[in-house]
Amino acid sequence: MKTLSITLLAIAAAASTQVKAQQARSGPFTVSETGKSYAVLEHAVKSIGGGQGTIIIRPGTYQQCAVQTAGQIAYRAAVPGRVIFDRATCEGKAALVLRGRGASVDGIIFQGMVVHDANGAGIRLEKGNLKVTRSIFRDSEQGILTGINKSGSIIIDQSTFSGLGRCDRGLACAHSIYIGDYGSLTVTRSRFEKGRGGHYVKTRSARVKISNNAFDDTRGYTTNYMIDLAAGATGSITGNTFVQGQNKENYSAFITVAPEGRVNSSAGLSITNNDAKLGTGVQRNTTFLADWSGDRINLGANRLGRGLKPFDRRK
Repeated sequence: MKTLSITLLAIAAAASTQVKAQQARSGPFTVSETGKSYAVLEHAVKSIGGGQGTIIIRPGTYQQCAVQTAGQIAYRAAVPGRVIFDRATCEGKAALVLRGRGASVDGIIFQGMVVHDANGAGIRLEKGNLKVTRSIFRDSEQGILTGINKSGSIIIDQSTFSGLGRCDRGLACAHSIYIGDYGSLTVTRSRFEKGRGGHYVKTRSARVKISNNAFDDTRGYTTNYMIDLAAGATGSITGNTFVQGQNKENYSAFITVAPEGRVNSSAGLSITNNDAKLGTGVQRNTTFLADWSGDRINLGANRLGRGLKPFDRRK
């Protein structure tokens, strides 16, 4: 009996070891094209290399990050809203540092990104196109921060940006999203709220489509503009709702065009069918659209609350 017990224990131990090995091999990051799984996100990214692939991410909270230097990769939550990347950043930049041909991100939460230069982001896009859907960026220095790619496009849809931005420590401000000199930016059906400094959307893109979003600044703190087209842009801003809160660092305008110089033409930019108002109890006068470009902008019918002047030409 003693020999049998020892044998059974040995079999159980071996089975346990085998199960653990299988679990390790079936890590939370699975490349759908090959069926191979990885315990480390970076390893899954490198396995795709310069090709094209989709990484399916199992529900969980991960203190991991990855750098994509090539290829076209989709990062997809197996269950949207149940994959969290928490605090970990690569290269002192972001949870995902992207400089391949392109990337898409679906159903992922990014939170708590803080780095030395105060630009910690969920995503740092340095090259290639990007599409973000059904994702949440919260309680970080920035949500999405990009470099320069004049032929590139960025699409953001059905996503939330909350508790982002900063303007402190004598450093340049961070923003909920800051898009550099990219070819085009599209933001649709998304929510911006509880800003902690800077602008909600700041972009230097030459073309924009910002439609059907909610900008709720009622619980913002030391925030600035809702939309800042810093270098001017063509395109459209339509169907959005804006509520400006009390605690502003700069409350002079909701939307600005070319406040940092007329680099891009803004001729024909259409701003129409938006709702804008001051929050409950906020008493001030401000401007819906402040323009430094001097271009002919199509400012159509917008529903503006008390205290809002429709337009102001500035120099």
